[in-house]
Amino acid sequence: AAEYVDVLQIPAFLVRQTDLVVAAANTGKVVNLKKGQFMSPESMKHAVQKVLDCNNQSVMVTDRGTMFGYQDMIVDFRGIPTMQHYATTVLDVTHSLQQPNQTAGVTGGRPDMIETIAKAGIAVGVDGIFIETHFDPAHAKSDGANMLHLDYFEGLMTRLVAIRKTINQF
Repeated sequence: AAEYVDVLQIPAFLVRQTDLVVAAANTGKVVNLKKGQFMSPESMKHAVQKVLDCNNQSVMVTDRGTMFGYQDMIVDFRGIPTMQHYATTVLDVTHSLQQPNQTAGVTGGRPDMIETIAKAGIAVGVDGIFIETHFDPAHAKSDGANMLHLDYFEGLMTRLVAIRKTINQF
């Protein structure tokens, strides 16, 4: 895939798989390491180091929340500055609002909280945000339960940029 893409993403459940991380790093492409829901922010240091050990400085980490066994993801914003010590840090807003294993084993979500989580991420100084959006989330092929409706995207981005500009003044 490295021949056709700019960024190789290592999924959260695979971020501790050394062979996969090293193979991605050895392509020389940007490697995005998604923090596993089961991992602490501090443990991402080891995944980042695997990329750096391959002489690839193009690495970033993405927080997508932590699962404590209650069918809900929680973002601990204390982890953002921790992971920024290791690499550029992105907040995956929509995936952090997933609610796995809901009724009938289907993943649910809290799209009503997208703006809240995004604003908090910007306020703590995250380097970037990731938001899945769709013109009809109820009919999206994947992750529709936690997507932002496309109609709301521009307004949200306007508000987030205003927050970032305000914070950058200090």
